[in-house]
Amino acid sequence: MATITADVVKRLRERTGAGMMDCKKALVQANGDFDAAERLLKEMGLAAVAKRQDRATDNGRVFVKVKDGRAVLVELSCETDFVAGNQQFIDLGDKICDVALEKGYTEPNDELNAMVTDLITIIKENMALKSLCAYELGENEYAASYIHGNGSLAVLVMFKADDAALFEKAEVKEFANDCALHVAAFTPSYLDTDKIDAEYIAEQESIFAAQAAKMDKPEKVQAGIVKGRLAKHLAEVAFLQQPFVKDDSMTVGKKLAEVAKAAGGKLEITDFAFLRAGLASCSV
Repeated sequence: MATITADVVKRLRERTGAGMMDCKKALVQANGDFDAAERLLKEMGLAAVAKRQDRATDNGRVFVKVKDGRAVLVELSCETDFVAGNQQFIDLGDKICDVALEKGYTEPNDELNAMVTDLITIIKENMALKSLCAYELGENEYAASYIHGNGSLAVLVMFKADDAALFEKAEVKEFANDCALHVAAFTPSYLDTDKIDAEYIAEQESIFAAQAAKMDKPEKVQAGIVKGRLAKHLAEVAFLQQPFVKDDSMTVGKKLAEVAKAAGGKLEITDFAFLRAGLASCSV
């Protein structure tokens, strides 16, 4: 029987991330063979993964990263909020973002899922890569990002200018960051009122019409009430028509025009997206 020293156990733990007792157990089973013990730990971990696959992953964290003309939003789920705050779990989410950006991945795949499986074998809790949303940034485009709280909500807001130099100006950078904060605070459903689909508008109009019909008012007055309520509601769910988070005396659209004029160029918000932990899809 080979002698199992504390240094060898420690080295195996550093290599695999497994617990000290598991490392010692594997070394004993492998009769001190370091490589064989490492393989045993891997096999033990994969067996544990299979047992955990039916466990609910209702907790987790979202991640966002922008680099070299690409942006990604990622949701990584787990069983407990304790693991959601684990540094290895956080590092994994960051690494998934980096790999997705570097290789141009637009959805979860075998390589990324294998990274998750590797961590499951160490932490021994079920996890899943639930969402990966990727965005390409064209010429003269820019993305502002924001993470709310402990990774509960991640935001991207995409901009386009007539000159990329506009995004180097302090007032534009500040406004872009504020827009990401705005989306986190108000989670709009649409970019602009003219982007709202007709089916949604018809549904809301029927709701307001039913409410107005219960009022003791002439038909023309009821029609006016419906029109006014509909316009107010659509403005509430459209990003550019919402009161700006840092100055509610003007809408986001008006603040955008003000910032563009001050910066001496043309600036538009082309898209936005946010991912909330537990939602499992990107909202845009």
